[in-house]
Amino acid sequence: MAVSPAVTTLCENPNEVFLDAAKLLLTYADNILRYPNEEKYRSIRIGNPTFSTKLLPIKGAVECLFEMGFEEAETHLVFPRSASVEQLKIIRESIAAERDQRLRGGQPAQPTAQATVASAPESSSATAAAAAAAATTSSQPVTTPPPAPSQPTSLSNFQHVMLYENPELQQKARSSIPHQQLTSAAEHKLNEAKKADPECKLGFEDFLVLELLRWFKQDFFSWVDCLPCSRCGGKTQNGSSLSPTADDLRWGAQRVENHYCQSCQLSTRFPRYNNPEKLLETRRGRCGEWANCFTMCCRAMGLEARYIWDSTDHVWTEIYSVAQRRWLHCDSCENTCDKPLLYEVGWGKKLAYILAFSKDQVVDVTWRYSCKHPEVLSRRTKVQEAWLLHTINGLNASRQQSLSPDKKKVLTERLLVELVEFISPKKPKPGELGGRNSGSLAWRIARGETRGADEGSSTQATAFVFTPTEKEKSDRLLHVRYNAAKDQYCRVSNNSEVIHSWDQCVWTKESVFRKVENDWQMVYIARTEGSSEGKISWKFDFAPAGLKIKSVSVMASSQTFHSGKVCWHSQAGQITTEFSGDGNTQSIQSLCGSSEFIVVAGLSGGEGETSWQHSQLFRQSLKQTEESSFEILIHLEDA
Repeated sequence: MAVSPAVTTLCENPNEVFLDAAKLLLTYADNILRYPNEEKYRSIRIGNPTFSTKLLPIKGAVECLFEMGFEEAETHLVFPRSASVEQLKIIRESIAAERDQRLRGGQPAQPTAQATVASAPESSSATAAAAAAAATTSSQPVTTPPPAPSQPTSLSNFQHVMLYENPELQQKARSSIPHQQLTSAAEHKLNEAKKADPECKLGFEDFLVLELLRWFKQDFFSWVDCLPCSRCGGKTQNGSSLSPTADDLRWGAQRVENHYCQSCQLSTRFPRYNNPEKLLETRRGRCGEWANCFTMCCRAMGLEARYIWDSTDHVWTEIYSVAQRRWLHCDSCENTCDKPLLYEVGWGKKLAYILAFSKDQVVDVTWRYSCKHPEVLSRRTKVQEAWLLHTINGLNASRQQSLSPDKKKVLTERLLVELVEFISPKKPKPGELGGRNSGSLAWRIARGETRGADEGSSTQATAFVFTPTEKEKSDRLLHVRYNAAKDQYCRVSNNSEVIHSWDQCVWTKESVFRKVENDWQMVYIARTEGSSEGKISWKFDFAPAGLKIKSVSVMASSQTFHSGKVCWHSQAGQITTEFSGDGNTQSIQSLCGSSEFIVVAGLSGGEGETSWQHSQLFRQSLKQTEESSFEILIHLEDA
């Protein structure tokens, strides 16, 4: 039987998938146990093909490594010297026992509703309860609507959203919100919009939710990967779970993370609170806490809000726009509004079930968030569609029995509008094409949510390194050009080898994508919409070839508007050298003698809702197919 949330989640995979992942996890663990002094066995490169294809996509696999004691570095998962070998053995034996049972023909472990709750790495326990209700119930159709899903120690989403209707709790939330400031700003922007467009169809609520999203993200709530050590302030790693106290359980924290400090060996407790009243005080967490508290704040401000649960482990909010007569997607973690295809197109999520919970009803809103309906339908295999519809209808009947006929009529009319909207898949908008911004880079990579793309661009993983080919070693020369209009690299020094797509040769990328403006016939790389900063880098390594740098010249083009900023620099070891992105070729003397270096471009600044466009790399006309927008020429010599 699984003894950890991560192993429990791993056991939920199909048998063949579980056995393949388990084999690899046991190999990683056994290598450390057999060769404790070999550093190479304590590090796993995230970009390694075996790891990225056989573990990263598998539910619970990376979490098992974290529970063993691995921690995130920039491009690797590392098992530090201070990690507990005993903890690694515990997780290893749990996986091995399950694997042996399956190989002997035994039945896979069936996670209980409580296990499902415990295994959810990001969502609240109430969210996971709904997952258990929707995903672990028998797929056989029922003749009567089942009761509302329940959990012994927490409320399901169906019950949980009623907390948002508590007048005292709403008042407490309002006391934390600068409501007069947000209301005034919303009214001002509404008036400005109507002046600019007398036929403006937006209403006050539309602008108020934008102000509320901005305030919540920038001023109120904070994201937690790992808390700083409460004693020395140093970095911690998320270890095995701790037992919740009575007070933790009082506030809905069935799971308590152990953020362990390597420096002073202190454990800092991080209860995953599920009660919005407590979250108004702590003001921190991951998406479960963010969506929970933000939905509470929306209700406190008089907005019609509902809590959205996604079976691929994310949660957010929807707000009803009276002016537009439709529900708007709102993700407080990303400060994003009305970008429903963000998850499928931008993050690369494989969606299946998305449910909306409000004080009045439950709605299956999956189709709002997908432009690939046949693919989604093929993944909806947990329960029969008729059963799911029957269950939702039963929940709504119990919730709406005390409503007036007029209110029921309003809800029915809104639902019909939604159903019509769901029929035709949408087309992605530019703001829906970027990868996730919240959370550390390694954490986002582990979850497979770092995609960034535009029309026709690739979404291949990063971590490419330029190393010399045999010809380049012989010629002592590496020469690379990038043309933004063609969206291709030309490795001039290697018989003019062509590599398609801007991110195929990138070392790292954070919150950037390639933007094509077909109306203006221009192309460039910019920040993803809604992000305050973006970053992209290219890495060159000559050490494996026994070479070092004799000279380097770089040509980089960038353009800014308003208060946008682009900062270019090279980095070799501890030496950082800034250089201009004005399109002129520059020699970087500080790199001479080095065996490797990185070129980095940082994008920031800008004004208003289009600030992401105010810092651009490689802006070029689509007709300029022969001009390079980025070029690096490196002469080499023996090390």
